[in-house]
Amino acid sequence: MTSLAIMGSTGSIGTQTLEVLDTAPGRFDVDSLGANGGNLELLAAQARAVHPRTVAIADSSRAAELKELLPSGVHLEAGPDALADVCASADVVVNGVVGFAGLGVTMATLAAGHRLALANKESLIAAGPIVQPLRATPGAELIPVDSEHCAVHQCLRSGADGPGGRRLRSVVLTASGGPFRGRSRADLEQVTVEQALAHPTWAMGPKITVDSSTLVNKGLEVIEAHELFGVGYDEIGVVVHPTSIVHSMASFTDGATIAQLSLPDMRLPIGYALGWPDRFETAFGAMDFTQSFDLHFEPPDHDAFPCLGLAYTAGRLGQTAPAWFSAANEIAVEAFLAGRIRWVDIAGVNADALERWDGTAADTIEAVLAADAHARVVAADLVSMYEEAR
Repeated sequence: MTSLAIMGSTGSIGTQTLEVLDTAPGRFDVDSLGANGGNLELLAAQARAVHPRTVAIADSSRAAELKELLPSGVHLEAGPDALADVCASADVVVNGVVGFAGLGVTMATLAAGHRLALANKESLIAAGPIVQPLRATPGAELIPVDSEHCAVHQCLRSGADGPGGRRLRSVVLTASGGPFRGRSRADLEQVTVEQALAHPTWAMGPKITVDSSTLVNKGLEVIEAHELFGVGYDEIGVVVHPTSIVHSMASFTDGATIAQLSLPDMRLPIGYALGWPDRFETAFGAMDFTQSFDLHFEPPDHDAFPCLGLAYTAGRLGQTAPAWFSAANEIAVEAFLAGRIRWVDIAGVNADALERWDGTAADTIEAVLAADAHARVVAADLVSMYEEAR
């Protein structure tokens, strides 16, 4: 039986991972669950349901409270490094931790030579130069969980052509367009938090839902695609595809384009990563091709959604610029959700913060962490400026 660690178990990816496991009883043994510590009741309920050996929380101040809720026999680890410490003993690790905090889990899993089912895009985006060498660890595998990169991973399996490598021309990531597709920049001046969280297609956490509305999420996925597949930024395109049926495409030098199609269901990429190189027998997001469906595509509106272009800029700058951009965006989104700045100000904070990038090289983890911390200070100051200007 394959041992499994689910980090970020109380979030959207974590809860859906447990749903996937319900369809394959006896195939996986849950070795550990991990979360930041914001929802102790759910974490304890998950522990009672799957009986892990260990539960880990990053917030050590809540350890005693959680201990009272856990079933007997479950070991508790707490502290900022707890998730990274407990996950590396499992054969497969699902990293569904939100934000830069997931970096430790990514690094620990790959360094241990185990399979990483990666839903935490920030750790690879922010620390790509640090993470990449760990992918060469014997036994290490990195299988992307989010729908677009999982789709690319599947498309590239179709294009392998032996020792010559892939005859790949380009990768195209699809974007739903979020709740504000079709609106002009002027239309977006007064949108509310509630409107930004009303995604028309996907059910996700608040931070990533806001990122989807600004197209930051798609921009970060462009950087992630560059890191995952070694594709240059000029060969990575983005198109808006509102129905989210085509999740991504790969075009080859002979003119062929391979696309992955399914109905929107995050359990499909989760199951793909868990089952790799096999596939689950349970169909998630299966399509009925006797029914009509829309395959409409359109280019993104860079004027209304400037964050997409900012992400390309950060990616091309390289080094710690992606970490800087990702961290600044986290601060901006947090301020928007708290009602401190407008939705359109997220792009303003991100652009101003990127202009202030200090040019630090991403040659050590300490340098990446320092850039992340510095960007948060810079972004916090910018948020205050935008807040005062309202």
